Amino acid sequence: MAAPDTAPLWTALEALPRPTLAQLFGDAARLDRYVTVLDLPGGPIRFDWSKTHLSPEVEGVLGDIGAAVDLDASREALFAGALINNTEGRAATHMAERGVGNPAAAEEAERFHERMQALVEVIHEGLLGEVKSLIHIGIGGSALGPALAIDALAREDAKVAVHVVSNVDAAALAAATAKCDPATTMIAVASKTFTTTETLMNATSALDWLREGGVEDPYGRVVALTAAPEKAVAWGVDETRVLPFAETVGGRYSLWSSIGFPIALALGWDGFAAFLAGAAAIDHHFLEAPAAENVVIRAAFADLYYTQARRCASRAVFAYDERLALLPSYLQQLEMESNGKRVTAQGAPLPRPSAPVTWGGVGTDAQHAVFQLLHQGTHLIPVDFLAVSVPGHDFDPAHHRTLLANCFAQGAALMAGKPGPDDMARDYPGDRPSATILCDELGAATLGSLIAFHEHRTFVSAMMLGINPFDQFGVELGKAIAKSIETGGASFDASTEALLEAAGIGR
Repeated sequence: MAAPDTAPLWTALEALPRPTLAQLFGDAARLDRYVTVLDLPGGPIRFDWSKTHLSPEVEGVLGDIGAAVDLDASREALFAGALINNTEGRAATHMAERGVGNPAAAEEAERFHERMQALVEVIHEGLLGEVKSLIHIGIGGSALGPALAIDALAREDAKVAVHVVSNVDAAALAAATAKCDPATTMIAVASKTFTTTETLMNATSALDWLREGGVEDPYGRVVALTAAPEKAVAWGVDETRVLPFAETVGGRYSLWSSIGFPIALALGWDGFAAFLAGAAAIDHHFLEAPAAENVVIRAAFADLYYTQARRCASRAVFAYDERLALLPSYLQQLEMESNGKRVTAQGAPLPRPSAPVTWGGVGTDAQHAVFQLLHQGTHLIPVDFLAVSVPGHDFDPAHHRTLLANCFAQGAALMAGKPGPDDMARDYPGDRPSATILCDELGAATLGSLIAFHEHRTFVSAMMLGINPFDQFGVELGKAIAKSIETGGASFDASTEALLEAAGIGR
């Protein structure tokens, strides 16, 4: 089926008048329209999009585009388990891991979760011997999600200390093994295909470390997290230590599946179940809430307005909570690997910008590093601020008051600016957009809600642009060339050949 012609609507979006944020706040009902507080399993989350340039007129045109591409049907197809990943002939069933959507997929996910829960509880009960540490080895979606969740939720009082290793640079593995005792350490090998070069290389070295540390049966200390269980068994993992997940769960959407094993091991099963429940609550909101009240659709509409009408090439995310320090990195993969495409789902050239560059950092550190550009640079960059009302520490409350004051002040300053009548170097133009997500507390359920919100936000943008967010062929070319360098059977450009020679890589 040919894609609908939405070009006139995008042109209409670009042609809309552009009132300033100050002018938009002349509407007394603006906060009621663009601030939504959702009562979620982990506590309330406030989604404030009032400091963006969204307006009824902007939403009207974007709503027309959504109707033209039948966004409602795409959303229903996603949850129903239809083959929405058309280039790979698959569904996308990560919601089923949270018990939502296609019943058959949800039942299968529940069975896999029961298997994972049993192994987690066996380890916690000491039936596999004393286990103090887990080295979780993966890359991309197999590592970023677990690393984020562990750093956010298990900095203290973890039932098992988890160390995530993703880089093939063995210095990363060395740093992890230095914190562990081989006698009380297990290894999780996370790979959807169980063929990922970097992961298997690190896993082999981890087995050598166990063996050199006196472990007689290193493979007996390994748990495999994969959608290809037969390959894990062939590699040497005992079948009882293989935790499968469905082929229809994409890597960057997989932390809800057995890829979340280290999360469950660190938090306990109740914590992992709360993580799933928080995400499921956002699933239901996205699926059921009308567009005008749907925080996911609102956020995606703002993203699209800035990339398409204002030609913003990047979007910044700043977490004003040290526990969310890894969230910007997680969102980089989620958004840029999903929507960084140059063709539509039908294979035609994409006539419009695709995903912006997602980047960010942690407040207040980032204020002293990059905010100069946000306030006075020539680029218009929409900003998301994330903050938590209740601190994650017991130090003087003044720390947290200062942190939150800085967060809210930055959004206010970006919007209002400040004129410099006598010195343009001190002129702040203002009218720079930001959104703020304010959580009550940061627990497992809240983190699950935040991640699911961003998953669906990414999906809506993809459907509006007509692209497939669930494949990632762009990551394969460099990997293929790297393999050809290893095998030595190919020649390259003069620069690459010179680099190989200078680095002493014999071929």
